[in-house]
Amino acid sequence: MKILFTASECVPFVKTGGLADVVGALAPVLAKEGHDVRVIMPLYASIPEKWTSQMTHVCDFEVELGWRRQYCGIEMIEQNGVKWYFMDNKFYFGRPYIYGMGGDEYERFGFFCRASLNCLPIIDFQPDVIHAHDWQSGMVPALLRIQYDHLPFFSNIKTMYTIHNLQYQGVFGINQVKEILGLSDNSLWTDDKLECYGCANFMKAALVYADLITTVSPSYSEEIQTAYYGERLDGLLRARKHQVFGVLNGIDMVDYDPAIDSRIAATYSLDNMEGKAICKADLQAKLGLEVNPNVPIIGMVGRLSNQKGLDLVDYVIGDLLKQDVQLVVLGMGESRYVNLFSWAEGEYKGKVAARFAMDHALAHQIYAGCDMFLMPSQFEPCGLSQLIALRYGTIPIVRETGGLRDTVLSYNEYTGDGNGFSFFNYNAHDMLHVIERACDYYHNHKDVWALLQQRGMSGDYSWTNSAGKYMDLYKSLMVDAVEVAAEAPAEPNPVVVEIVVEEAPKPKKPRAPRKKKVEEAPAEVTEAPVEKPKRTRKKAEAAPAEGAEAPAEKPKRTRKKAEAAPVEGAEVPAKPKRTRSKKAEEPKAE
Repeated sequence: MKILFTASECVPFVKTGGLADVVGALAPVLAKEGHDVRVIMPLYASIPEKWTSQMTHVCDFEVELGWRRQYCGIEMIEQNGVKWYFMDNKFYFGRPYIYGMGGDEYERFGFFCRASLNCLPIIDFQPDVIHAHDWQSGMVPALLRIQYDHLPFFSNIKTMYTIHNLQYQGVFGINQVKEILGLSDNSLWTDDKLECYGCANFMKAALVYADLITTVSPSYSEEIQTAYYGERLDGLLRARKHQVFGVLNGIDMVDYDPAIDSRIAATYSLDNMEGKAICKADLQAKLGLEVNPNVPIIGMVGRLSNQKGLDLVDYVIGDLLKQDVQLVVLGMGESRYVNLFSWAEGEYKGKVAARFAMDHALAHQIYAGCDMFLMPSQFEPCGLSQLIALRYGTIPIVRETGGLRDTVLSYNEYTGDGNGFSFFNYNAHDMLHVIERACDYYHNHKDVWALLQQRGMSGDYSWTNSAGKYMDLYKSLMVDAVEVAAEAPAEPNPVVVEIVVEEAPKPKKPRAPRKKKVEEAPAEVTEAPVEKPKRTRKKAEAAPAEGAEAPAEKPKRTRKKAEAAPVEGAEVPAKPKRTRSKKAEEPKAE
């Protein structure tokens, strides 16, 4: 099968979030199964020279955006069985940032969506399925159906769209998007198509026009169909619920393998866990924490935002650090939380360490050196950090939402099931209570703790299962396409039926004019019965001199003959007629 991924980022070239991990890991797994998989993404200025030096020029062409014609070059690297295409335009992508700093994001990624489709005939690649990711690729399914579907090259291409985070939708002004993408037809800007609360919405465009919609976990696919998690698109998602599927993300089991990880202080495995204690001591020393093997370290790696539940941490951070624990935080984000953890690091020296950066190596060291990993997310489409933590034998403490609910089962002391700890309500003290429970098991139930580590490290978090589910969805699209193609040769049958129907009207053609004659004939027909009685009456000219009055006089005569019997019945209607005729005759006489 031929599959094209359109995405705004991808490891190992550039990464800001989980989207890059998904695209970079899923594509090679599908390629290993024998499929022709290709990925197209922007050529950012931040892509390391290590990769740009390996790129080869494929083609270049111009892309029409409104009244402008912009240059687009296609560069390529072939690696792990996948062809990685990079879209070159210095004006849009040669900037010192990836997202969000300029006011022309709609134009940058509108160009990306348009060029992703325009390049396909030029690079001679006709995919069976285009798999678009997140809002930056949201206009690909929409443009394909609105502007390209009538072209034979594009007419059979199916589309799938994956929601990585519904909160980020790509919302812009309608007039701007209209002009850039040539979507001037006002019939497209209705609430059932591209318009969304008075704005243009790249993600909604994909949700309307994509053949299938996926999210990155089964629970999240259900949650976003509710008003609480739906970000004002829940109605549309409910309307398309039969085309919405949840496929759980995986991780790179080789890159995140404590047995061979070169970034950590010491390797370890299920058979020999001694290396984890070494990693813990090294992390404490490196970050300026008190080196104490008996104190549990709680780690947090990710974006510093409300979505990650950091407002809960803010509310109880004092109570949390009163306990015998250490806290390590790595990430970048909102200044509120940068200030919070900077204050905590100074207030609780030797207990808190915060690093506000994107440090891949340090992230590995935190996963390996910590005892617990905290993810109290307000919502979580999937989450990869809890999977990596499990892989490294670090016990996750999570809130039961989205992918966290699908991957972490809270330990049940009665049945012995579970691989971590969790809480349901979005409540700071519920979170604090679960942390205290985890600490109790860490100190007082070493056997249970070791069991949880074993379960976590032995789990299969690879992309193999997830890739199989994606392939099933791709194949379902192709089955639909085959059914449509199978119906295509059956079209002559209706044509034959139409020919038969056309032959049938031939006898109707004389009927049609007859109907017209009938329309004209009412007068003739009405006249004919009138003439006949006239002719019959002409033979009896003496009696029924007035042709029309004859039928009226007959009942009168019968009534006259029966005047004696039906006195009241016949005379009541007859008397006023006689009196009226007399009154009418009197003025005529005068």
